[in-house]
Amino acid sequence: MKILIIEDEKHNAARLQRILTELSGDFKVVDILETVRESVEWFNRGIDIDVVLMDIRLADGLSFDIFEQTDVKSPVIFTTSYDEYAIRAFKVNSIDYLLKPIEREELLQALNKVKIRNEEAKTNPEIEQLLQLFKEQKPVFRKRFILPKYDGYKMIAVEEIDYIFLENKITYLVTKEGRKEAVQQTMEDLNEELDPEEFFRANRQFIIHINSIGVVQNSDNGKVKVILKRDQSQEIIVSREKAGFLKKWLDK
Repeated sequence: MKILIIEDEKHNAARLQRILTELSGDFKVVDILETVRESVEWFNRGIDIDVVLMDIRLADGLSFDIFEQTDVKSPVIFTTSYDEYAIRAFKVNSIDYLLKPIEREELLQALNKVKIRNEEAKTNPEIEQLLQLFKEQKPVFRKRFILPKYDGYKMIAVEEIDYIFLENKITYLVTKEGRKEAVQQTMEDLNEELDPEEFFRANRQFIIHINSIGVVQNSDNGKVKVILKRDQSQEIIVSREKAGFLKKWLDK
């Protein structure tokens, strides 16, 4: 089985390579890539591989960007430290979604799924056609919220949202006009349903709209502090791990 690894952290890539060697001599790593850009260039060369082990957060963006810029024909096993992209992952050519640290048995099971799928595709071409059709479907993101109001309902368009926060296990939308509305969705639900080009999960308590950001300041230990335009009382701390992704998200 010819395997491509897309992973921007060298120690994680080395660990994957070591596990694959220990699992079977039949697993061959053909290349290790670190960025969206070089991955797109690699796939454009049309090299035949059996599976991709792909981290989601790469040095220059999310690996989902790869699928928007080139045709990834090989099945993909996503490997990530975060569980917030699972739904989006299965809208592309994904076989499995493994959380780091990757366990040997989980990886082996995922690779066995690839083997079974590849064998079925050879004997049943219709399956491959259906998988290709599913892969080509563009993700559809939430456009509005319908909320109960007295004896009826009211609508809030996504464009009206300034930021979203969690308080006492209740999720609230805050509009650009400063109105606060409780919704039934969890922060994890909204992180999947909202367009990642417009919204960023800053931490467990806050999802911010790109136009809500007033100032971004360096904080302690590599963290950054986000101060909102319309609600400067909210100082949102972004962890060191997410700070780089925030800067890349803003710098487009």
